[in-house]
Amino acid sequence: MSGRYTLEELLAVDLAHTIEDGEVGFTGLATGKAATTYITCIPMAAMELAQRTHAPNLTILLSGVYFNPDIAKLHTLPESEYEQVLVDLPSEAQMPGWPEQWHHRAGDISFGFGSGVQVDREGNLNSTCIGNVRHPKVELVGPIFLPEHFSCFGREYIMMPNHERRSFVEKVDYISGVGWPGGAEGRRKLGFTGGGPKYIYTPKCIFSFDEEGIIHLKSIHPGVSKQDVIDSTGFSIPNIADDIPTTPEPTDEELLILREQADPNGIFLGKS
Repeated sequence: MSGRYTLEELLAVDLAHTIEDGEVGFTGLATGKAATTYITCIPMAAMELAQRTHAPNLTILLSGVYFNPDIAKLHTLPESEYEQVLVDLPSEAQMPGWPEQWHHRAGDISFGFGSGVQVDREGNLNSTCIGNVRHPKVELVGPIFLPEHFSCFGREYIMMPNHERRSFVEKVDYISGVGWPGGAEGRRKLGFTGGGPKYIYTPKCIFSFDEEGIIHLKSIHPGVSKQDVIDSTGFSIPNIADDIPTTPEPTDEELLILREQADPNGIFLGKS
């Protein structure tokens, strides 16, 4: 990785490029350093960057409560959506009781972010347990809001803090968020008219899913080899091109906006 930017900045800038003007993006507040970085910090930095560049009409919805909060005024990262530092933060709107923040219709939210300990080639995500759900080896946090993300949101970004074979598996032990089982036709049979995972962001690469639900290796981060990605993935990656693009490096202007406007206090991506 270049000394000019961090991995987190690389991911945030690339993610920002996928956001369109006028969309509504949802992310929550995670716990645990790795999960927080990938579920909260990188997404928030990306949305803030997009809003300050090509998507001024993007609506950032934090934890289902805060609409376009003035994140630049935060000096610490809250662990709960009801911490006083967030309640006091200027926002376009705060709606903790409307309509119960976990009630969304399909189409209300353009995209969201989810993570887990396992993901498979179909984009099914597991955040519930390791092993048989009736007799798990390890119990995890549970599905939380993943069923709604994967069924009602326009698209889902799967954010994986670790890229290793035990995390990228042939078949997840439990489906917390439904990806593309049986491809696009499989989602239709389940009653899903849209949505589903669109991208997987990892410390090594970015995967994408096409309209039929087939996974592709979209890009490999600078300094990472294609063989490293293959060796770190527990399922066979289909249709790998001979020449996989390198994830584009952030421009100096994008880094300046990230560091001085989107995240001036370094609570999301740290101080550079």
